[in-house]
Amino acid sequence: MSDVITRRLAEARRRVTRYSPEEAARAVEDGALLIDLRPLEYRLRNGEIPGAVSVSRHVLEWRLDVSSEWRLKELAAGDLDREIILICNEGYTSSLAADQVMGLLGLRDVKDVVGGFAAWQAAGLPTVPRLIRAAPPD
Repeated sequence: MSDVITRRLAEARRRVTRYSPEEAARAVEDGALLIDLRPLEYRLRNGEIPGAVSVSRHVLEWRLDVSSEWRLKELAAGDLDREIILICNEGYTSSLAADQVMGLLGLRDVKDVVGGFAAWQAAGLPTVPRLIRAAPPD
């Protein structure tokens, strides 16, 4: 018998469509919104995907709630059908998060990336170094 989280991950993956890195890149070219869930330290160390929106996992539901004033500016109010692709470091957190936001927020087209950022990078898809951005002056 497997542990609880392994079973939960398997259940989530049965409900979530998972893209290969190449499929995700094509979907982004076609207008899908790519959301990078990796912590800042990972993005500083390994770089970022051009065009991806970084969202900390602990605020993801607020940023994806299309009825919320705190939603991402890339999401239209009430648009439950926008294709959203979540990516984390290796494809575990993103699977659980995709399943969570679909069930909780009613989003209908949330996917994740098999192997996450590590697989994206290994596939030779574009990444850029994370530049430390200075805070704007007061």
